[in-house]
Amino acid sequence: GWCPLSPAGAQTTQLLVEPPWMPAVLWDRVTLTCQGLGTSGATTWYKDGQRWWQKGPDYITVTKTGTYMCDGPGTRRSPSMKVLNEWLVLQGPAWPQLDGDTVTLHCRS
Repeated sequence: GWCPLSPAGAQTTQLLVEPPWMPAVLWDRVTLTCQGLGTSGATTWYKDGQRWWQKGPDYITVTKTGTYMCDGPGTRRSPSMKVLNEWLVLQGPAWPQLDGDTVTLHCRS
């Protein structure tokens, strides 16, 4: 399922990641979805702090490493999402965890 990278009820645009594990790795075929814009096709994507794609789609499949963010007309920029290309990675859930929660971790290579 899709998992938000910022808490519910936040005043920013949501950046959703699939598969729902962090850190995201390029070889997982990562899809990022910009949610909360209200206007399809009006998404601005940022890569490594620079405007990368204006009036783009609401979702992208990431093909290059980097730090991604998005926004739309009248919305604040989303939290950032870093996509790595590491050969060994320890991943945890992308959704927020509370103290005392049981967490499943993935050690992947």
